[in-house]
Amino acid sequence: MAATGKAAVFHGPGKPFELTLLPLPEVEPRGVLVRVSVANICGSDLHFWRGDAPLKLPDDGWIYGHEMCGRVARLGAEIKTDSLGEPLKEGDRVAYCYFYPCGRCYACLNKEPASCPNKVGRPLGPRTFPHFHGAFAEYYYLRPGGFVFKVPDALSDEIVAPVNCALSQVIYGLHAAGLRFGDSVVIQGPGGLGVQAAAVAKEMGAASVIVVDQLAGRLELARAFGADHTLNLKEVPDRKERVNLVRKWTGGRGADVACDFVGFPQVIPEGLDMLRFGGTYLEVGTISRGVTVEIEPSLLVWGSKKIVGVIQYDPWVIPRALDFLIRTRGRFPFDRLLSHKYPLDQINEAFAASEWHGRDTTNITRAALLP
Repeated sequence: MAATGKAAVFHGPGKPFELTLLPLPEVEPRGVLVRVSVANICGSDLHFWRGDAPLKLPDDGWIYGHEMCGRVARLGAEIKTDSLGEPLKEGDRVAYCYFYPCGRCYACLNKEPASCPNKVGRPLGPRTFPHFHGAFAEYYYLRPGGFVFKVPDALSDEIVAPVNCALSQVIYGLHAAGLRFGDSVVIQGPGGLGVQAAAVAKEMGAASVIVVDQLAGRLELARAFGADHTLNLKEVPDRKERVNLVRKWTGGRGADVACDFVGFPQVIPEGLDMLRFGGTYLEVGTISRGVTVEIEPSLLVWGSKKIVGVIQYDPWVIPRALDFLIRTRGRFPFDRLLSHKYPLDQINEAFAASEWHGRDTTNITRAALLP
């Protein structure tokens, strides 16, 4: 096994990623070194790249990315099984959480690991052990205490890669929003999360799934993933007309659940308008600090509406996400989610091609790096 691995280091918005070789870490007794096979470019990665989710970066840069899967390269001496007790050995394919609940805070003590304020630490530079802190590299180091799950042979790496972000995020988000059998759902933004949210909502028993966007190709893909109705912002430019259409499609009531998977807060007021009295708005997409949107709080009060914010998920979601993929692989075209592949050396081209903000269209659903 090589003594070094390649990584793409990010030095801030507007600057190219720099490829560098880093020493492979000495694996701790309960750590796992993963050889990354597929690393997707998530919408949140684009936020950091373009600079609308600014972070204070270390002087030596940051290796980031999180939506990934791979094979066990080195296993800590005390690790014999995955987090469900399945035997685990070097060479096995795995899916895993990319965040680490601390276990010693109020949220963790209340068995709410997804709400742990310490689960994602500050960005660490490549000089800091264990060097491989993110997906955009040949290796990823799963820290002691991290959750890891063996991947069924029936699933390809390309289909598994979104499990630890997009798919688990929407499963947990719809669960947290209280989606029930027979509910109606509005999905704002059918990107990597929104498209899979349509399929998950249908599998959870949603009677009507409505998807809103301005990109025709993504709306077409959403229909393949179970959307009953799609709303193209360009074809229906009037907000009031869009809200009325949602009410028409939901028996005059409005949606039980509406979700922001776009990442720009301007969509939130419209999503709230699309809810029925007593409905729930799921906010997942907007991770950028400092951005604001104006809403009228009295509409929440008089409408008995709720807003639920979700940033990650509880670890129990990953094995259920894998089961969902196996159970529905003949029903939904998961192989269409990953539309473009690039070698790690072309990470700058991959990010530039994946950018959709400010464009009328894009033919990329999800781009992947193959380290």
